[in-house]
Amino acid sequence: MDNDGINADPMELEKFSQLAHRWWDPNSEFKPLHDINPLRLNYIDQLAGLEGKKVLDVGCGGGILSESMAARGAETTGIDLSDKALKVAKLHLLESGNQVDYRKITVEKLAQELPHHFDIVTCMEMLEHVPDPASVIQACADLTKPGGWVFFSTINRNPKSYLYAIIGAEYILKLLPRGTHEYAKFLKPSELARMARNAGLSDAKIIGMTYNPITKIYALEPDTSVNYIMAFRT
Repeated sequence: MDNDGINADPMELEKFSQLAHRWWDPNSEFKPLHDINPLRLNYIDQLAGLEGKKVLDVGCGGGILSESMAARGAETTGIDLSDKALKVAKLHLLESGNQVDYRKITVEKLAQELPHHFDIVTCMEMLEHVPDPASVIQACADLTKPGGWVFFSTINRNPKSYLYAIIGAEYILKLLPRGTHEYAKFLKPSELARMARNAGLSDAKIIGMTYNPITKIYALEPDTSVNYIMAFRT
């Protein structure tokens, strides 16, 4: 928690805020997000069905996933704590014509405001950037209607993930800026599953996300040793 009791790391927020103007540039530091977004979107849609659902995207950043879910017919809300990222997200709506309700608010505070409000809650690439991931997971569970879906994506913690997600992605392939990730904050699937159970979530499904540096193609596969997505029901 920061000095204001907010579950966020000011240095992490500043890091992404400095890059916010490049969020929608598919050849920028956010290229990996653009590349994996169709995979994540289709996985969410196949499991939970987006059309006509009330959806919340936690840690939405510039809105790549939020907009694509809205385009699939979801009534979408996106929340983040970066003013710059949210400004970029709102500006992009003017170009795309999609409708997303973007708000600057913590997920914990929104859970107090709108308990059991959403059919689907997504929290992608965020848990490894906050001081207290369990608090985020609990809030996501509290925001979801009974029988709803909650999706988390993050990075496993093991020697392979250190080699691939930090050394490979940040230093060798330069897919991400150096310092994007901190190895100690990575979460093993067993740790995420335990936090989710403690938050009242169940029926976990897990899928891995892989990257082939030769073909430069991402894919959803059973290999969860580096990147993975976990889906739960309330």
